[in-house]
Amino acid sequence: MITGTLIIYASVADQAAPLAAVRITVQDESGTVVSRLTTDSTGATTALSLPAPDARYSLDEDNRTVRPYSIYRLTAESEGWQSQILEGVQVFADQQTVARLSFLPVAQDGSLTPANAGGETVTTIPPHVLFAGNGGSGPTPEETLSPRVLTEVVIPKQITVHLGAPTASATNVTVGFQDYIANVASSEVYPTWPEEALRANILAQISLALNRIWTEWYPSRGYAFNITGSPSYDQAYVSGRTVFAVMEKLTAELFNTYVRRSGDQEPYFTEYCDGKLVTCPGMKQWGTVDRANEGKNALQILRYYYGDRVQLATTNNIASIPSSWPGVTLKRGSTGTSVSILQRQLSRIAKDYPAFGKPEVTGTFDATTEQAVKNFQKQFSLTADGLVGKATWYKISFIYVSVKDLAELTSEGETATGTESSGSWPGVVLRRGSKGSDVEQVQFWLSELAQFNSALPDLTVDGSFGAATEKAVKIFQQEQGLTADGVVGQATWDALYAAWLDMQSDLGGTAWPGVVLRRGDTGMEVRLVQYWLRLASDNYSALSAVNVDGNFGAATEKAVTGFQSLFGLTADGLVGRTTWNKLNEVALAVVNEIVQPNVVPGQFTTTVREGSRGTTVRAVQFYLRRLSAYYSDIPSVTVDGVFGSATTKAVKAWQARAGL
Repeated sequence: MITGTLIIYASVADQAAPLAAVRITVQDESGTVVSRLTTDSTGATTALSLPAPDARYSLDEDNRTVRPYSIYRLTAESEGWQSQILEGVQVFADQQTVARLSFLPVAQDGSLTPANAGGETVTTIPPHVLFAGNGGSGPTPEETLSPRVLTEVVIPKQITVHLGAPTASATNVTVGFQDYIANVASSEVYPTWPEEALRANILAQISLALNRIWTEWYPSRGYAFNITGSPSYDQAYVSGRTVFAVMEKLTAELFNTYVRRSGDQEPYFTEYCDGKLVTCPGMKQWGTVDRANEGKNALQILRYYYGDRVQLATTNNIASIPSSWPGVTLKRGSTGTSVSILQRQLSRIAKDYPAFGKPEVTGTFDATTEQAVKNFQKQFSLTADGLVGKATWYKISFIYVSVKDLAELTSEGETATGTESSGSWPGVVLRRGSKGSDVEQVQFWLSELAQFNSALPDLTVDGSFGAATEKAVKIFQQEQGLTADGVVGQATWDALYAAWLDMQSDLGGTAWPGVVLRRGDTGMEVRLVQYWLRLASDNYSALSAVNVDGNFGAATEKAVTGFQSLFGLTADGLVGRTTWNKLNEVALAVVNEIVQPNVVPGQFTTTVREGSRGTTVRAVQFYLRRLSAYYSDIPSVTVDGVFGSATTKAVKAWQARAGL
């Protein structure tokens, strides 16, 4: 008999504490009782094995006749607590369904709230959207809402979901972000699918939600929620539903990883649909199964549908959802970040509305900015007073998002500074003797790449194309298989930009490729392993450094073996799932310790001097190491957390340059 499993967890409301001795009755569709269970001291039941249809029905995209899961009814009762009934629980073959029941107490007089006047709470899980034929992220509401745009990517601690269409009278629920994604994944796709297909879908679901938050798509129009649970507008969310254990496991790993396009900052609007009954220009859910069966990993699947520019990014900025509105009226004489944001948005809008005027992004609200605001206000029927209150701020942000398509597949993109995507070929060949900002850009890319490639020399970023820059360009060209002439034409420029972007996104590519990597292998996954090994070697003296070149040679094998020995893994020089995950874990820990030391990055925490040790010292050394790439009089230092004479020398050099 083919079966799946069901496990039930009971807790006091909001999972404040486990609830023991809850009596659970499980019935099949005919109403027959198939099992009676009781939660233990941890609030859990034993895993119950239940009949389920063959998994082949959930792997057949053309199946519209045989429901690919069995359905059960749960009744949960406990003295002093309101009873719960859960209808439509879905159980798939060889998969575990997880029911997390949260109980409210009965009032001391034994009464119930009006909502529970019948003596129980009833939750009905609707048919799975893939079988019901209404899956996918649906069309964008386009001009019906007024989105704004934030300045940082935030993984929200909680997200508020509207359980219906935007204008429908429906309940809002606020839930933890990981719980939200596990629910969406369980509602949108089948748990029996290949793991890489599930990963691709979950990453798309995360990115779509973060895009809604980034653009403040719903709050900007006055709605008291961040996203809807309607697949016609966003993606399916079913309040109170059971979820699948595999979705919880993958969500816990991926919840702070999202999709973005190279050169952009914002989470990409990863529109998707089932690809059978619903069509769209984005990812096809059923198609991800085919791609996974072809051997593609999650990132390769995403690139198949969204293009080669997409990459994975990881952030540890986990916080409450912020608001872009500064809370005060901006006017002539105002200064600060909010003014810079305003000027940046007006400057971009001026490309489509040149009559408005294009202010410079200075952070100071000057006469030019005031006039641009007045012109904007006149065009869009606002009071043309040059004052940026809430209404004008919202309207400017709405037009900015509209002209850049930030909530569309065709998004123009946001960089970290908010300007247009960088990396475009300037149209001028650069060679020895060239000067200017384009030379600075080349030198910056090379100096950054040199941090992880010992073959490249350290460069001073001074905008002067001299012998050192020419030498570095030749080495890079040779490694990339380009003509090693030391001249930066379009091919070399594009290769430099692509290599730098790959380096910037390396830490985001968390998905194991699905095959063991070994000596002789080449490619992106090998390069990622080498990058992680490089980071680890900077912080563990027992490990040897390797070049990040994508070729798994003897040196990489030796480094992998050393890493495995240090962390108690089988020292065979092979990178399987366990070694891959440990490499990623260590690399993330190293970066977090260096650049995100439990405070706002860049925020002053304490005075450090020669003899000091710890995280703050590491952060100082990290910044000095980057500054040394720009200024030849700032010596490079080792990022080891020990404030020694070399660090003192570098700090003094920076203080002298900065006039401190």
